Amino acid sequence: MISTRAWADAQRLWDFQLMNQEPRPCDVAVGLGSHDLGVADRTAALFHEGLAPLIVFTGATSPTTRSKMPRGEAEHYRERAIELGVPASSILVESRARNTGQNMTFTRDLLDSHGVEVKSVLLVSKPYEERRANATARKLWPGVDVVSASTPMTFTEYVDSIQDAHLVIDMLVGAQQRLLIYPREGFMVEVDVPEDVTAAYERLSAEGFTSRLVRASID
Repeated sequence: MISTRAWADAQRLWDFQLMNQEPRPCDVAVGLGSHDLGVADRTAALFHEGLAPLIVFTGATSPTTRSKMPRGEAEHYRERAIELGVPASSILVESRARNTGQNMTFTRDLLDSHGVEVKSVLLVSKPYEERRANATARKLWPGVDVVSASTPMTFTEYVDSIQDAHLVIDMLVGAQQRLLIYPREGFMVEVDVPEDVTAAYERLSAEGFTSRLVRASID
């Protein structure tokens, strides 16, 4: 049973992670692999809106996706986008990345190898990882204009879609921890985190929402 306090703290982390940027035309849309096929759905929708002429899906597998996406997150995303009407010729797949930093560097290298000049990126992630992904891209893909996007939905709607509130809060706590510690590791730019957000993160950690916390220097 998740307490009212924990739910409110999770809502605060959710609200902070959202960048609330208006999607606009970019050179490429990059869908970050995860357990959530909604990222592929949103990326396909943005493609159909004419906001990017090319999609890159990036991601290998993780403990949370190995059984659900045995062919790799990026490949399952590609299949989903094609089901939604995106031409296969408009999709590149990067299937090695196992963390957000690798998503950025491997995608950048893939586009370079295809001769694609990139000045702007429409970065599509899960809603609760917009800010983390944005900060990582700005560190590891310098000189590129980054626009963050995700499926428009409330925290409650997202929990209902995943059907595992504890997992979603664990993920929120993990994303927030990385915003606090990864800048000093050189993995992302520094992010100004309000005190009430840090306090919410610390309370949730103390309550045991810890399965996605980093226990080593690199996740």
